[in-house]
Amino acid sequence: MSFIAIIPARYQSTRFPGKPLCMLGGKSMIERVFEQVSKTKCFSKIVIATDDDRIRQEADRISAEVVMTSVLNRSGTDRCADAITKINYLFSEDDIVVNIQGDEPFIEPKQIEELIQCFDNENIKIATLIKPITDESMLLNPNVVKVVTDNKGKALYFSRCPIPYLRNAAFLSHTFYHHIGIYAYRVKTLQQIVKLPSSALETAESLEQLRWLESGFCIHTRITTCSVSIGIDTPEDKGKAIAYINSKGL
Repeated sequence: MSFIAIIPARYQSTRFPGKPLCMLGGKSMIERVFEQVSKTKCFSKIVIATDDDRIRQEADRISAEVVMTSVLNRSGTDRCADAITKINYLFSEDDIVVNIQGDEPFIEPKQIEELIQCFDNENIKIATLIKPITDESMLLNPNVVKVVTDNKGKALYFSRCPIPYLRNAAFLSHTFYHHIGIYAYRVKTLQQIVKLPSSALETAESLEQLRWLESGFCIHTRITTCSVSIGIDTPEDKGKAIAYINSKGL
């Protein structure tokens, strides 16, 4: 069983065009993501998957392997599936593809390793990370995806709304979980889920993982011990990231 990291990176972000190439403390965002992923020594391959020649050129500059994927890919998961058909690598059905978002320049290698360890269980097909919510304001933020699980860590539902609803209890009396948007899938499962048609729940919440749940796929979750890294969704987030770099001397 091999582990392959794929970093989907598209140029035409609605909220932040050109985001993978924005400069953060003298390095492009995609360079910082690639550097963090490269610190994880368990990958047989690390590949940047893009649909834009400007990002391809930046990947070449930092000596990262890159593959050109379709502009029609709807999500990072679709881009990962597209990429594995074009990477020069002989995949087996049980190999693991780790989808690491191209806007996570501070992701911790330990966090990636925690996700990979889920596949010590041969029955797990899809895995992702979660983190307890300690700030009540996050519950009302639709950009913070919440998740509820069963007693064995299997995801029951993801939502942009606070779940569960607190009818007769206070915030501190229940542990809410924040979904960390990093996924890993067995190759066979990845190839299956990208062929699924859009679902009603997916459309309602704009969360692709609900399509998988509706179709009967299990998503295993693991509570990460790492801090939630700073993701960059808008130009305003870039300022926060630069402040973080300066404070840490990165």
